[in-house]
Amino acid sequence: MYDVIIIGGGTAGGSAAIFAAKAGKSTLIIDSNQSMTKRAWMLNHYGIKEIAGPDLIAQGLEQAASFGAEYVEAKVTNVTTTEEGIQVHTEGGDYTGKHVLLATGALTDLANHIGLDLKEGREPRIKTVIAVDADGRTNQANIWAAGTVAGTSVHTIITSGDGAKVAINIISELNGERYVDHDVLKS
Repeated sequence: MYDVIIIGGGTAGGSAAIFAAKAGKSTLIIDSNQSMTKRAWMLNHYGIKEIAGPDLIAQGLEQAASFGAEYVEAKVTNVTTTEEGIQVHTEGGDYTGKHVLLATGALTDLANHIGLDLKEGREPRIKTVIAVDADGRTNQANIWAAGTVAGTSVHTIITSGDGAKVAINIISELNGERYVDHDVLKS
């Protein structure tokens, strides 16, 4: 059983995976390779002069893997709650987690299918998003959402920050106390 299963490997999901895996949580990213960031060219990402979307995603997933996150390319077909945990069903198999994070970008079909509360989106071209509280919780226990699908701006710097924020909230819940990840320079 995974501590955290992240559905979506774009900037929100990848960032969440970096934080969760670095915190020592068993982390699985399930991605359908449909990220809108894969078509983006960024000139406004803090600390990066310019980067292509596919390169940003690849670097983020590589960083998550360096901390132990696992990656599966598959389409998620359903999410169900069982006595063992939350089952994530894909076309290629099933995975069980304690917490599931939806970071599916502009796509809300899965969220709608599994009965998550939806609301109207604010961004141009984003008509519907998942209703979440300030921590990223949905209306179903241990199912969270981050990034564009949770109503944040479509800008990658914002979605990656939201993924990190929600991951920290999940880690804090798993640990039973507030989690802070802060590295310091070696002298």
